[in-house]
Amino acid sequence: MIPVSHAPVAKTKTARSAGNTETIYWNAVKARDRNFDGTFFYSVATTGVYCRPSCAARLANRENVAFHASCKDAERAGFRPCKRCKPNEPSLHERYAAKVAEACQLIAKAEESPTLDDLAHAAGLSPYHFHRVFKTIAGVTPKAYAVAHRQKRVRDNLTKSRSVTEAIYESGFNSSGRFYTNSAEVLGMSPTDFRSGGTNADMRFAVGECSLGSILVAASEKGIAAILFGDDPEALIHDLEDRFPKANLIGGDSAFEDVMAKVVGLVEAPETGLDLPLDMRGTVFQHRVWEALREIPFGTTATYGEIAEKIGMPKAVRAVAAACAANKIAVAIPCHRVVRNDGSLSGYRWGVERKRKLIARETKS
Repeated sequence: MIPVSHAPVAKTKTARSAGNTETIYWNAVKARDRNFDGTFFYSVATTGVYCRPSCAARLANRENVAFHASCKDAERAGFRPCKRCKPNEPSLHERYAAKVAEACQLIAKAEESPTLDDLAHAAGLSPYHFHRVFKTIAGVTPKAYAVAHRQKRVRDNLTKSRSVTEAIYESGFNSSGRFYTNSAEVLGMSPTDFRSGGTNADMRFAVGECSLGSILVAASEKGIAAILFGDDPEALIHDLEDRFPKANLIGGDSAFEDVMAKVVGLVEAPETGLDLPLDMRGTVFQHRVWEALREIPFGTTATYGEIAEKIGMPKAVRAVAAACAANKIAVAIPCHRVVRNDGSLSGYRWGVERKRKLIARETKS
């Protein structure tokens, strides 16, 4: 059991720390916060049982509640596991997460996407229940996950298969027509152009200077595809060339100067916003993170954990950080507004000092 000091004189630092911990734990019990499941367990003196924080049982009186670091600690103190939340067994959320993980593996291994009925049967759940559980755990529907996996597979296969048609069928599309219908959305260009490294795909770009150093802005027909910062303009151009080695890069286009001016204006006066479409290329998960970043209110910040909570995947903090690092559209997708839990600045693709300046500029506006 977590000790609490009852010294009548001034509380020691250890006692204050224990008191703060118990306050946090009690608030978690009141909220039935499953994020604390496994962190601690609580027992109720009047019932003789111990529970996990998320237990749905009626809330006990605070004076009857004690906290324990593990099931063994609670049992050594004479308490038995609650029959409702079964704290000594994997939680319902953990069991569902395992079922969803198995379903994801089935999708990944199947030549053609399994049906909802097949996935639900394998999980031992009804189709309706499985669909709801999958979306809660994964954040997307089984169909959306299967489509995203198939899209990733086709991108990989296009670079190594003997033909576009072979890559399409190897990726689980029953017909090339079904794939070509959405190929621009999946690849940002035609399959043939993607396969050849972007051949014939027009990418307009311009390089300029702003208060954060050199800036490169590139756009496809769909919208802004990259906003990059750096100290060396040539290095920024090489970065774009590496991304689309055979694309038709168009620089010095006078019509693109207006786009460049709007982006630089966003950097210098971020409160003005940007009324240009974006060409965000990434996985379904990355898109969800990037959309969540765009919803962070101007002049405020959010933690990686808060973003993970917002997209319905509270344990995916590291994956959220990776999605932020993969963002290539600076400022317009404001990954600079994401900070550590203690408010300190973490890494930034274009340097922590630029991140600090962007946050300071927004908070002063």
